[in-house]
Amino acid sequence: MVLEALETPENAEKNPKHMFFFGVAYTSVAILISLWVFPEQASLVMIFLTVMAISPLFYKTIKYEEQKDMEDFDEKLLLKEHSRALSFFMYFFIGATASYSLWYIFLPTSIIQTLFSTQTSTILQINGGVTGFSVQVFEVFGKIFFNNIRVLIFCLIFAFLYGFGAIFVLTWNASVIGVAIGNFIRTNISTVTSLFGAESLMTYFKTISIGMFRYSIHGIPEILAYFVGGLAGGIISVAIIKHDFRTKNFEKIILDSSDLIIIAVALLLVAGLLEVFVTPVFF
Repeated sequence: MVLEALETPENAEKNPKHMFFFGVAYTSVAILISLWVFPEQASLVMIFLTVMAISPLFYKTIKYEEQKDMEDFDEKLLLKEHSRALSFFMYFFIGATASYSLWYIFLPTSIIQTLFSTQTSTILQINGGVTGFSVQVFEVFGKIFFNNIRVLIFCLIFAFLYGFGAIFVLTWNASVIGVAIGNFIRTNISTVTSLFGAESLMTYFKTISIGMFRYSIHGIPEILAYFVGGLAGGIISVAIIKHDFRTKNFEKIILDSSDLIIIAVALLLVAGLLEVFVTPVFF
């Protein structure tokens, strides 16, 4: 009850940057408890504990946003109102991703092999699916885009069925991306220090910055798309639970959710183009 009661939707929307620290705190507590109580299953237990902590706030926010649909807002203003919630969702996700990355970087190898075992297996499967330049660039784009659409559909379905279900998919993605960033940073720090000697603070700072930049180019619009989709599914779910589908405003709710889904697909298109055509330019 303590963690889930620390913030309200109204405060989170007014101070979205604070959610970065909530993301760090919730995931860190979940990691420590998982290692202490369920060390062999920690890679999944930490996800469930993080979701348990953030779910009440996420669900209250969806209800808060659904209530806005019932008010006399035009569609453009309504989307602007939703952007406040999406802002603090993104800060939470960035905080969670940064937390997973830092734990991966600084924990001993013996611990991270257990703590992030499932995430590491997932990354290996993803990397095995596309082998660099062995296929046409547009074929790579197609695989990335349709895989992202599949994840978006998962977010929609989870949010519709469970209200806050999308947060599970997004927390899982935060852990996978965090491990990918952490592994990139850890590997490059080892390479640099083997060539130039001592591990200086500047080496850490430079490598961490590069690692974060590599995945944020396409990662930010991609994750934002999942949040937008999750919000759309959640709003419909709450409307049905509250029996708002029996009112005239339900048509407005469907229109608003449809606009959110279209925006999510457009964001995934942008993210796919960035991942295929822009990220390789720098890395």
